[in-house]
Amino acid sequence: MRDTQAPGRSAVMSTNGMVATSHPMATQAGLDILRQGGNAMDAAIAAGATQCVTEPQSTGIGGDCFILYHEARTGQLHGFNGSGRAPAGATLEFFREMGLDQIPHRGMLPVTVPGAIDAWDQALNRFGTMGLGEVLQPAIDFAEAGYAVTPVVAQVWQTNAADLAQFEDSRRALLVNGAAPRAGTIHRQPDLARSLRLIAKEGRGAFYTGAIAEEIVRFSQDNGGLLSLEDLAAHRGEWVAPISSEYRGVRLYEMPPNGQGIAALMTLNILEGFEPASMQHLSPDYLHTVIEAFKLALAERDRFVSDPAFSELPIAELLSKDFAARQRARIDPAIALSHPVVSGLPDHRDTIYLSVVDRDRNACSFINSLFWTFGSAAVAGKTGITLQNRGVGFNLEAGHLNCIAPGKRPMHTIIPAMAYRGDGEILCYGVMGGQYQALGHAYVLSNWIDYGMDLQEAIDAPRFLPYQGAVTLERGVPAESRAALVDRGHVLAEAQVPLGGGQAILIDQKAGVLKAGSDPRKDGCALGY
Repeated sequence: MRDTQAPGRSAVMSTNGMVATSHPMATQAGLDILRQGGNAMDAAIAAGATQCVTEPQSTGIGGDCFILYHEARTGQLHGFNGSGRAPAGATLEFFREMGLDQIPHRGMLPVTVPGAIDAWDQALNRFGTMGLGEVLQPAIDFAEAGYAVTPVVAQVWQTNAADLAQFEDSRRALLVNGAAPRAGTIHRQPDLARSLRLIAKEGRGAFYTGAIAEEIVRFSQDNGGLLSLEDLAAHRGEWVAPISSEYRGVRLYEMPPNGQGIAALMTLNILEGFEPASMQHLSPDYLHTVIEAFKLALAERDRFVSDPAFSELPIAELLSKDFAARQRARIDPAIALSHPVVSGLPDHRDTIYLSVVDRDRNACSFINSLFWTFGSAAVAGKTGITLQNRGVGFNLEAGHLNCIAPGKRPMHTIIPAMAYRGDGEILCYGVMGGQYQALGHAYVLSNWIDYGMDLQEAIDAPRFLPYQGAVTLERGVPAESRAALVDRGHVLAEAQVPLGGGQAILIDQKAGVLKAGSDPRKDGCALGY
């Protein structure tokens, strides 16, 4: 039981359905769909679409989407990869001729084909009970009538206003008198509302071959981009088999590459040979062990995670317990691994996450993203749609598995998760936050399994992230642990903003109860009925 005199909140409990998102209006939109008789897929897409309006810094219909769906009727888990591909003109030679050694973060050059609308359409057609027109209605209403800007959204909006101001259409759609809207004010997006209405009426074709596609391509061509009508028309996401590994009796499922979920599995495989529960949580030994395990997993991610349609990837070997044992042996309990960490294999040829469970116990682990805050920062003309900058996930290293190429999907940071324990518990969860996500999956799961935390406690716990030579720490990491990490050779940095967010719903089959947690680092909440 938590200390009820200390700041914090209890895990949410319900019996029929549950929705956990990072925005209260999205949570309510998803819950309304469940109450109307919709299932977890219907509610997840309604909630996600709402966040495309009310959390425009994190997500949008100009972004990508990944889904894990537990089908209660069959007990099967299904994965959908809704990531878009690089335009046909996105060749390594093109970027080299421009004198670039990395892909720009803003503007039209990092824009890949948006995959979200196709993902929503395919997911509803296969598992939903409602059509796009029905589930998009809450988002349309908020875009037309307006929504109250929440505090975390407003803060992030303000810090990115200068990037939005570079583009006339972005200024018009997302700034008010040249500034970010303040918390507690009403913001409207009429252009986005019209695009959503057109999709609701005409379906995915409006976005990929119709009027919206034409306006996106016109804007791209006018602003130095590479998207063509052919690129949009050719897009199609795909159903894929999830990958998994077992950690202390819990089977964790992730999306396969080009997503980075494999890094979470590798981290847990390494940790399994230690005993975190014997170490005090956030103690120097615990932090050092988790940091080193993730650094080793990250090295493999950066080497191998890419589009499997373009290269054969050693997924089975990366997930093997033998490989995990070899990786574990590389960890010195007293000295940090040097940066950059070298791969252990020999040579080979800002986001929203939400969780929904319905009364039938279908579960949807759903993530939708623009990648960077406001993605490319470019709103595509009169569409009101902010385009993602997922092309930044590629590199410009000739011969690298993740080098940009026409029609290729980049390494993706966004990852939903689903975990199963015995025959009585299903955990539908995810942690957002760019590079933090894979570590977040492992950390939250370890908090729950190794330390017996409830979902809210597991999400609340202070976070840390080793990346690019430094370990970023949230303020809650104890001072004595910080000093000990420095003594072991870690370079520390203070987190200027919280490390990601997270949502989780646990299905306790035996008790007949749903239990949920929602990250206080965001504006949202979990609600059930």
